[in-house]
Amino acid sequence: MLVNGAGGGVGALALQLAKAYGARVTAVDSAKKLSMLRSLGADQVIDYTREDFTEGGARYDLIFDIPGNRPFSACKRALTPQGRYVLIGHEKFGESGKPILGLIPLFLKLMFLSLFVKHLPKPSSSMPSKKDTIAVLRELLAAGKITPVIDRTYPLNEASEAIRYLIEGEPEGRVIITP
Repeated sequence: MLVNGAGGGVGALALQLAKAYGARVTAVDSAKKLSMLRSLGADQVIDYTREDFTEGGARYDLIFDIPGNRPFSACKRALTPQGRYVLIGHEKFGESGKPILGLIPLFLKLMFLSLFVKHLPKPSSSMPSKKDTIAVLRELLAAGKITPVIDRTYPLNEASEAIRYLIEGEPEGRVIITP
């Protein structure tokens, strides 16, 4: 499995979940986050500023793409014949340059393509209930198989600073606002 954008809050959790279920994980993010990714159990790390995971020879059974910063056609080259591509599509605060619709057209395109392309999950793919998901996460937390990765915390009266940090910085894990 490859997690693109593994050093943020969603990616760090995805990496730990995959490892908890025995997957071999390649984590992609910036150089400053690679040691943290190794400490979370990544088997291999890639600095996206130096290497494009879609251009190497490695093939993955699953690409979990948080930033959506590579075209699906490029990611498809990095999949095994039966591999799956899942786009989370972090908008990075409007950085896509599409302030009104953001990544919605890309999601719609991938949903349409999923009717013809085996690498994409079908729109009818079922998801576990929130209750079941929370129960699994609770068990993994209690067993020490996953741990929250928190970069910084801000009091509520500094929420604007927290948002600025999210936009301008590259947080390792979550940024928390406390009451």
